Amino acid sequence: MTLPIVWSIAGTDSGGGAGLAADQRAAEALGTHLCPVVAAVTAQNSVAVTQLQAVPPDWLDAQLAALAADMPPRAIKCGLLGSVDNLRVLTRWVDRLRADHGPVPLVVDPVLGASTGRAFVDEALLAAYREELLPRTTLLTPNRREAALLLGESLDSVRDAAAVPALARALRARGVQAVAITGGDSASLKELVLDWVDTPQAVGWLAAPRIDTPHHHGTGCTFASSAVAAMALGHVSADALVLAKMATLNALQCASAVGQGAGPVRAGAGFGEDPLLMPLLSWGEAPTFASRSEAKSISLGLYAIVDSAARVQQVLDAGVRTVQLRIKDGAVDASTLHDEIRATVLACRAAGAQLFINDHWKLAIELGAPGVHLGQEDLTALGEAGRATLAASGLALGISSHSLWELARARALAPRYVACGPVWPTLTKRMPWRSQGLDNLRWWCRMADHPVVAIGGILAPEQAETAAACGADGVCVVRGLGERPAVTAPGFQQALQAGRRAARLPAPSLPHPMLG
Repeated sequence: MTLPIVWSIAGTDSGGGAGLAADQRAAEALGTHLCPVVAAVTAQNSVAVTQLQAVPPDWLDAQLAALAADMPPRAIKCGLLGSVDNLRVLTRWVDRLRADHGPVPLVVDPVLGASTGRAFVDEALLAAYREELLPRTTLLTPNRREAALLLGESLDSVRDAAAVPALARALRARGVQAVAITGGDSASLKELVLDWVDTPQAVGWLAAPRIDTPHHHGTGCTFASSAVAAMALGHVSADALVLAKMATLNALQCASAVGQGAGPVRAGAGFGEDPLLMPLLSWGEAPTFASRSEAKSISLGLYAIVDSAARVQQVLDAGVRTVQLRIKDGAVDASTLHDEIRATVLACRAAGAQLFINDHWKLAIELGAPGVHLGQEDLTALGEAGRATLAASGLALGISSHSLWELARARALAPRYVACGPVWPTLTKRMPWRSQGLDNLRWWCRMADHPVVAIGGILAPEQAETAAACGADGVCVVRGLGERPAVTAPGFQQALQAGRRAARLPAPSLPHPMLG
């Protein structure tokens, strides 16, 4: 198998902690091949940077020309550049590669100074960043201080986390496609590290527990390099940031001292197998995250999605005990919708079945339904106040998810379950997502920390059996029960039981991309 190629154009670290050394560890942890391109040489150890020398621009150009002739990149990351001339060598190559090979992602880690205090840029280089590099940037990963410097803002303006989203919007207004302002250097929250992400796919606080360690040298390099490696694997920026967060947490867990100062972080393979590293993503600018219930829940099992109260009764009579009533807006008038939901609530209550009303959460509350299922666009549209009302109602909440960032965001609401789909190609709705497949379903089941429901293209009992063997707590069937659920449902039930008895299928180390 040929590994995706990543170019990292950055500085050396004679102490082996940050720069190209950290980039190499991160790229390998994600299964990519990193080409280390030296833009600057530093003399440093774990305590201080004592010397910095940018390589001559013709040396940098020669390295990139040699690589372009034989090893063109799937994605590029830049760190310490050292000079305006080197920045311009980079931008010329980015333009040339994009003209020849299409959209090559560029991740910019604006290394403007060392964590030990030494500045790496002057005003001329800052101006070149702003005017020439930012407009070409696919993903920018500054810390708060670096974000303020790039915008010409005072450092006092970024001490408050509430100011960070505006910084990201200002950077995107300068042409940056996606921004992640990292918060590991901020002590505003002791328990969590919050990175503000503003991408074409998602906006919010990417949150994970703070790792209590004095050894953090190379954290920013690891985060950016993990993100570019994920993008080289085909992930969009929001999903790449989820993986980068996980890889960086793992690197911090594995950090250790090698000198008198902060030791290097060590990214390693296998981070994608640890559910404790899976971050949360907030739904808005407030960093609010629900607490997970420890109460034991009833298995969801065979989960029928139907469009009328009459059909609900059919599947209940067939022995199905998890039902979703899905009546889309405009399909019936308001009075009929009210009656359909009320009849469904009564029928499921009488049968002892778990019920989720799709979309119509206010009617679900009014008519006493026990649960509701909402897509992520609907939950976003509710706003903070609407989501707070929904949480206070006590309704069991099922949430759709199709990508890593949607999984991270769903987990932030501590739902009753997370739906993973489409597992197989589906004709019931048009979606931009690739099929999750059984590999991603297995990864979801390991990482979600909540029951997972498999959905999408499940038409036969054999598929339900395989989904259950992947670890799915529930299996959604929309068309598969056919016109006579009393005949078809027993076969699905038996298949689910067989899947649960089977040996659990192993999950992959990393999921495959869902968009792009």
